[in-house]
Amino acid sequence: MQLKNSMLIVKDIDKSIEFYKNVLGLHVIMDFGANKTLTGGLVLQTIETYKKFIDKNDISFGGNNFEIYFEEDDFDNFIDKLKNYNIEYLHKVKEHSWGQRVIRFYDLDKHIIEVGENMKSVCNRFLNNGMSIEETAKLMDVPIEFINECIK
Repeated sequence: MQLKNSMLIVKDIDKSIEFYKNVLGLHVIMDFGANKTLTGGLVLQTIETYKKFIDKNDISFGGNNFEIYFEEDDFDNFIDKLKNYNIEYLHKVKEHSWGQRVIRFYDLDKHIIEVGENMKSVCNRFLNNGMSIEETAKLMDVPIEFINECIK
């Protein structure tokens, strides 16, 4: 058994494609009309066809019980880029206890998107601010080997 993709049901597939292209830099790699696969393995399916697949008419959005997660190498630049779009945020940038900065917002159909600072970038930010390898590993709650891999 292999997990192949994650699929989101969308109300307007064309608008959703534009959102994922403009905001997150994803592109269509397979187009089946009502079903489109984007780079990274994300699949979008139209609500009309999905209702037929599951023999149900009641599709709900905005349940706040699922998210798709991205990591960004240039987190600060990405946050600046978001200012160009009408984004509904769950929260602005926050820093987790292990030092990773993240932001969460909704796509057009109220699916939660989390974008986190690349963990290698987190590691290098701490080291560049004068922390030792040991201090960085302790703060990030990772093995020293992980830190050593990040600085290669």
